[in-house]
Formats: sequence, structure tokens, C-alpha cells
Amino acid sequence: MVLTAAFRAFPTIFHPAALRLLLKTLALTLLIFALLGTGLWWAFHAVRLHFGWGGGGFAEAVAAVLAVVAAGWLLFRATAMATMSLFADDIVMAVERDRYPEAAAAARPMGMARSLRFALASMGRTIGWNLLALPAYVLLLVTGVGTIALFLALNAYLLGRDMADMVEPRHPALPPIPRGSRWLMGLVSALLFLIPLVNLLAPIWSAAMAVHMLHGARRTTA
Repeated sequence: MVLTAAFRAFPTIFHPAALRLLLKTLALTLLIFALLGTGLWWAFHAVRLHFGWGGGGFAEAVAAVLAVVAAGWLLFRATAMATMSLFADDIVMAVERDRYPEAAAAARPMGMARSLRFALASMGRTIGWNLLALPAYVLLLVTGVGTIALFLALNAYLLGRDMADMVEPRHPALPPIPRGSRWLMGLVSALLFLIPLVNLLAPIWSAAMAVHMLHGARRTTA
């Protein structure tokens, strides 16, 4: 069912609403990283002046860029999914209207305030749990595959929860997506985030997949 939902969700990437949402998500994500880079440069500059270190502005800029690149590995998925949560109603409504019109008519809109709470909760969970797992990531590097296995397992759980939070509150009368299906759904999404260029489309693809998981499973078992 999860792979079926993923394949059904793929055409959604080319929906006009999805393309608009992609631009919003990428623009906001890049803005956040630009602000992060500026903040890091200012911090490196202040530390250099405080301790009287040499190197000048070039060293500060290089340090800030390297820090943003390193942070990007951890924060891109968290930031992209959080910003996606702010506008998730757009893509979820588009998919429901196209494929599940009866569900779309009965849906309860999320609203910006609730979407903001979900977005902040999503980012907090992702950053918090991955920071807690960071020592294990480092220790498992010697295994060759342990780090990526732990990363996928943990983030499959986190992404599955995020994806369910995008769609389930719109339909409180429906049973929630089962935990096992949530994890598998999150695993597919986590794998999408590992593929260059595809990871830019992963938030929209994931949201559309969650819609098909919530409604498609009912249609299949009905």
C-alpha cells in the first residue's frame, strides 16, 4: 500500500498547486539558511575580534559557509518539512479535490495557527531527536552502514508522524493511519530526502503520499 501511495503521489509534483507550493517552500527554506549563515558569520566575527585572532573576513566567510553546509545535512529535511507544514493545506486540498472529492468536501481546514504549531513541533522533534542520536551516528561510522541505518529508522518515524499530522486533523472522523504504515511511509520519504535533486521535491511528494495513505487504504479495503 505504501509503494502504491508513493506512485500515485508522483504526478502531484507537476500539479500547478504543487509547483507554487514548491517555490514557497524552497524560498522560505533558503531564506532560513541565509539568515543562519548571516548569524554564524556575525558570531565568528565577534569571536575573532574578542580573542584577537587573525584571518580576517575571508576566514570568517569560509567558516560560516562550512558550518551552514554541515548544518544543512541535519537541518534541510527539518526545515523543508516544517515550512511545508505551513502550506500543507494547499497541496492536500489539491490532491483530495482531484482524487477524493467526497473527502475534500467534508474536510476540516487546518488554519494557519494550527499549521504553525505543527511546523514548530515538527522542527523541534527532528532537530532534538537527531541531536540526541548524533553520538550514536558518530560511533556507528565504523560499521559502514550503521549510521545510515539508524538515520533512516529514526527519521522514518519522525517523517511518518509529520506526514500523518498533515492529513489526519483534516478528517477527525477517519481512523488514523496505523503506526506500521506511518513508519513505512516515513521510510519512503526519508529515502527520497537522500537523493540529490529529488530531495527538493520530497516534501510535496511526501504530503501527497500521506493523502493517498489516508484515503486510498480505505478505498482499497472497502
